[in-house]
Amino acid sequence: QVQLVESGGGLVQAGGSLRLSCAASGRTLRNYVMGWFRQAPGKEREFVASIRWSDSSTYYADSVKGRFTISGDKSKNTVYLQMNSLKPEDTAVYYCAAKSITTTSYGYWGQGTQVTVSS
Repeated sequence: QVQLVESGGGLVQAGGSLRLSCAASGRTLRNYVMGWFRQAPGKEREFVASIRWSDSSTYYADSVKGRFTISGDKSKNTVYLQMNSLKPEDTAVYYCAAKSITTTSYGYWGQGTQVTVSS
């Protein structure tokens, strides 16, 4: 089992920055992929970014490429999402998730943290 706890959400003006954190516990993440997803009101949950813990390779949705950066601190078992140049359309509940590299779907989810970008 992997437990995930997000933090760092809040209210920010357009053009501003926020950093989300996701603290993982319960299992070593060596063979896991960590991801960030988001869900805006009335919309489906969408992928934002992911990082493979073993080699720190990353992948981003086109909508956030160049503005968001995912990173990991192995000493703290924590994943970060640095969000710059925020836009009102980035407003959503952001979720941290984890999946084993041997599976295709994310099986572990955090409770979510709200990010609101005002125009």
